[in-house]
Amino acid sequence: MAKKKTAYVCTECGADFPKWQGQCAACGAWNTLSEFVTDPSTPAAGRAAPRTGFAGELAAVQRLDQIELTETPRITTGIGELDRVLGGGLVPGSAILIGGHPGAGKSTLLLQTLCRLAQQRDCLYITGEESPAQVAMRAERLQLPRDRLQLAAETDVERIIELAHKEKPAILVIDSIQVMYLSALQSAPGSVAQVRESAAALTRFAKQSGTVLMLVGHVTKDGTLAGPKVLEHMIDCSLMLEDSTDSRFRTLRGLKNRFGAVNELGVFAMTGEGLKEVKNPSAIFLNRAEEIASGSLVTIVWEGTRPLLVELQALVDQSHFGNPRRVCVGLEQNRLAMLLAVLHRHGGIQVGDQDVFANVVGGVKVMETGADLALLLAIVSSFRDKALPKELVVFGEVGLSGEIRPVPQGQDRLSEAAKHGFRKAIIPRGNRPRQALAGMEVIAVATLAEALEHL
Repeated sequence: MAKKKTAYVCTECGADFPKWQGQCAACGAWNTLSEFVTDPSTPAAGRAAPRTGFAGELAAVQRLDQIELTETPRITTGIGELDRVLGGGLVPGSAILIGGHPGAGKSTLLLQTLCRLAQQRDCLYITGEESPAQVAMRAERLQLPRDRLQLAAETDVERIIELAHKEKPAILVIDSIQVMYLSALQSAPGSVAQVRESAAALTRFAKQSGTVLMLVGHVTKDGTLAGPKVLEHMIDCSLMLEDSTDSRFRTLRGLKNRFGAVNELGVFAMTGEGLKEVKNPSAIFLNRAEEIASGSLVTIVWEGTRPLLVELQALVDQSHFGNPRRVCVGLEQNRLAMLLAVLHRHGGIQVGDQDVFANVVGGVKVMETGADLALLLAIVSSFRDKALPKELVVFGEVGLSGEIRPVPQGQDRLSEAAKHGFRKAIIPRGNRPRQALAGMEVIAVATLAEALEHL
């Protein structure tokens, strides 16, 4: 029997070496080589054997128009926000990875989902970090039904697959992939080799059996998923459960989805009975004070397939240091510096000697450029110390030459704003609606200077 080969792969750049060494010769990083074992090739008659299908025959070749299209079946979880992020529900045979910081609620969300789904179909929950008693105590505290969910404490992937073959669950949860291991590998659980090979074996089982596989993943200190990058390529759907230290709300964002829209957002509230879905997140993030202070303005961002109204706050203050500060919470700091330069060049307002602080209320992260114009107007409002109207909503992208560029789904954003009682909107000229909205005054602008004149 051929002997298995051992290689060492750098966790930073992916280069592999035949033996371990302290420094990676490719990228120069120290102590980043991890061991993994590969199966040796079995050449026949001096050349590699041809790849064959499962029945020993070559795979059939078809034209794209000959492939029969069938609707993808879905398993609804009973949680509307989770189904929205998944693209309509769970797809049999898919692999889903849910990541997040410790305490964000990953295990709580999956336990709530499986306890409900277990009432209609077989579900198996594999816990590797907690004991079965701890999981049962959490389910009792959350007042979840516990009479149908199957639970096992195991970290050996081969035993888990053997157990899944025996129980034949429709949904299999692994909590978490970082503690799973294969006995054939010599590296410790959580290493690059163990995480990759364990995920590959579990994903292979899910594809062959049609089981929905849900993996819990850890994150590093900078907020990215721990483990090799190939882990995110293996799975079909990658979700990130985000939280903030000063908010009881959690946002579930879809980073990758082969069966639905990418960058979809679901909002949950952490309560004493677990995670509760927020069906109207705009109303939560628009809980504004009766008297609006200067520097506060509402914008509309597009998250996945729906608009979301959020409040932007800006504070401009005299700097007491030689280098003024630029601080962003929920926004991109480099883009703020660029917008301040545009404001000076094309708006005639100089804040180079001022400290500028920008914040998104509610802990939401705004990554799209449609909030540029609202951020600049909030900065001007704080700089002039004049409050903007409470019924005003603003969106639009600001270019380097001071032009206001249109954003996608402009009509849907205005409709969402009108639904929440806003009566005035400053939008890009390219997003001007064809028909006037009842009860809303729409001001379409083409440049930043034109928007400042309307203030």
